[in-house]
Order: sequence, then C-alpha cells, then structure tokens
Amino acid sequence: MIFMQLLGEVTGGAAGPVLKWAGGKRQMLRQFSPLFPKQLPAVYHEPFLGSGAVFFCLKPGASYLTDSSEELINFYMVLKSSVEDLILDLDKHVHTKAYYYRIRSEDPRTLTSVERASRFLYLNKCGYNGLWRVNRAGRNNVPYGSYKNPNYRNFAALRKAGMALHSAVLQRDDFEITLEQALPEDFIYCDPPYHPLSETASFRSYTAGSFTLSDQQRLAGMFHELDKRGCLVMASNSDTPFIRKIYAGYNITTVRGRRAINCRGTGRSPVNELVIRNYGRPVESRI
Repeated sequence: MIFMQLLGEVTGGAAGPVLKWAGGKRQMLRQFSPLFPKQLPAVYHEPFLGSGAVFFCLKPGASYLTDSSEELINFYMVLKSSVEDLILDLDKHVHTKAYYYRIRSEDPRTLTSVERASRFLYLNKCGYNGLWRVNRAGRNNVPYGSYKNPNYRNFAALRKAGMALHSAVLQRDDFEITLEQALPEDFIYCDPPYHPLSETASFRSYTAGSFTLSDQQRLAGMFHELDKRGCLVMASNSDTPFIRKIYAGYNITTVRGRRAINCRGTGRSPVNELVIRNYGRPVESRI
C-alpha cells in the first residue's frame, strides 16, 4: 500500500519530525495509513502543523502549512531557508540547568530569526518531557528536563526536514483564515488541540491562548464548509460526546492514541481518539 511505503521511508531514514510536540502523530501513522485518500491530491493543507508528522509521511507536492505558534512557524521557515545557519547557531548551546534557564529567560523578539529558531529547538529538546508551552504573555515556562543527551544537534535530520519543506508555503495564522484558500479536491488534515476528556481535565496550550469550545465549533463549521466546497478533509480529536455531536453525519473511525506528554506515567496509557473524514467509509481501528 502506498502509504505504508511512505511510512517505511519516514522510519527508514527519510525526512521526519525533528520536534517533540504535544499530540504529535508519528506514533499514529500506521493507524492513519488506511484512512488517507487512496490517491493523494496535488495540493495539501495542514492548518495545525505541530511536529508535521503527517506532512513528512505523505511528502505532498504543493503544501500550505500553518500554525498559530509564532515560534514554531519561525523555526520551520528557518529550517526551510537557512538550515546551515541554524546548524551553526545550535553548536553554541550547552546542556546545563543554568544555561537552560538563561536561554529560556531571553525575549525571542530581540533575537534574529535564526537565533530564535535555535533557541526554540534547544528548549524543545531540553525542557521537561520535551514539551513546548507558553504562558498568557507568550513566554516559555517549561522547567528544565534532566536528560543525559538531548538530541538537539541531529544535523542530518534537520537537513532532510529542510529539504522536505522546500516546496511548502509556511504561514502563521488562524486556521479559518488559511483554509479560505482551499480549492475543490485539495486534501486538508486538521489536528487541533484536543477537546478535554472531562470538564476537570487540565488543558495546557502551546500558544498564549487556549483552543476553546467555540474554536472547536468554528473548526467543525469549517470542516462542513470545506466538505461543501468539494475538498477532502480529515480531522483528529478526542473521543468525547461533544466531538461526536459536532461532527455527526461524517465518517468517524476510532483509533488508539497514547498521551506521550504527561508528568505521570499513568497518564500515558492508550486512549480512544477519533478520526473524522468526509470521504471513504469508517475503518476499524488498528491498535
């Protein structure tokens, strides 16, 4: 199957994600394989880019990649256009607790785009649990992670990822604005911040604001609009009554996901997640 071949290439040395990201889909690709379109359309959109696992797996031609995180999009822009400068700057970092907190305290707005991308990757790899999280002021507040060898100098992987981004258009914006340009037969994959599994569940955003119930409803409305437009749309989210309700009438497949970023080991056990599509038929989950 074509997507299993793509998956094999990603895991076998081709370009793949270079960030650890909350909700990243690298571990889900085998389950996603039968859910992608049988023939990949010419144009691909991913409005919640994150680690980019699906993008790197599919290796589409024309791609529009978007996220609301300014630091994330700056990182990918630098990776695409100035990967060698990024590699040179990464070499200055040292893995100590004092250095980590000094770098974390910097105002990224005072840095060049390359320095900013270098800082972002260093903090992502050296912070606790590999998490990227900011407060309401937009400042990173992740504590130091005690790793023996955080891999922020994987230069070969960075170069491959930069090459894969060569034909992609990168943009920081709200998903609703970026998806207005989607045309009939384009393929869109949406992986938003998930709806909490319970009302008391902790929800921590990687952007300065959180993804609210209203935002989830806006996204479902955009999903419906793209469906009417003739696009192929696939979305991931939590398996909750609310998500099932706002996507009622579409093809819903249950898959098993692992909460990879959690301060307690008990919080990393597999849970049900939903894949919603406006094409194909529901497919039984593959665990």
